[in-house]
Amino acid sequence: MTADRMPRKQYEKQLLELQAELVKMQEWVKAEGQRLVVVFEGRDAAGKGGTIKRVAEYLNPRVAGIVALPAPTERERTQWYFQRYVEHLPAAGHIALFDRSWYNRAGVERVMGFCTPDEYTRFLHQCPIFERLLVEDGILLRKYWFSVSDKEQERRFRDRLEDPLRRWKLSEMDLESITRWEEYSRAKDEMMVHTHIAEAPWHEVESEDKRRARINMISHLLSSVPYQDVKQSELKIPVRPESTGYRRPARHVDMRVPDVTGADKRG
Repeated sequence: MTADRMPRKQYEKQLLELQAELVKMQEWVKAEGQRLVVVFEGRDAAGKGGTIKRVAEYLNPRVAGIVALPAPTERERTQWYFQRYVEHLPAAGHIALFDRSWYNRAGVERVMGFCTPDEYTRFLHQCPIFERLLVEDGILLRKYWFSVSDKEQERRFRDRLEDPLRRWKLSEMDLESITRWEEYSRAKDEMMVHTHIAEAPWHEVESEDKRRARINMISHLLSSVPYQDVKQSELKIPVRPESTGYRRPARHVDMRVPDVTGADKRG
């Protein structure tokens, strides 16, 4: 683990301030009818999921949605490769956070042999065209690559293996990435050559320290979106009217959720 890990108190203070700005950005996206797409890519265990969680934590799920697609179905494999991702692009006033994206083809599919050489070559040709079309249509597209060292990745894998609450985040495919480290490195380098374009550039996030990575990524996202404060309509809690005689009916015992906290046993 990095020796200069960001102190927790500093991290929590900065994170809360940034999350307040994310809420402001959300209100601007909603009010202005903007469409924002944020792509999170990177090594396994590089911190993408934790960062997405912090980005979305205080946002309205009706406005900002997380897109984490499973492996394509047999039917989807016969479609245009980008087709199933297009279905999840945001409408006006919405935000889509892609927990991995169409770049699966340039990474895991390429390294693990899940696509043919022709499909891979076609992807590298079509991806910049696809993204230019998105941007040309007015979508705000931001792409982040989370980098982590081989030693730190392995340490995080071991932590997950020993933690029953996070064991589900570890798969055989993840573990195989250890033995294919250089193959993934080469695939990433080639992907960057073809898809780091002026209209939709990549932004690399150093993620040895997850706390710093989250702060840096969110701060950069906010700085790249021209949002402004949106004046909110004034709300006022009304005076509760006097009772007209309503009485709550007796509750059925079998409807109650059992109290396992011990509150009923206090003297």
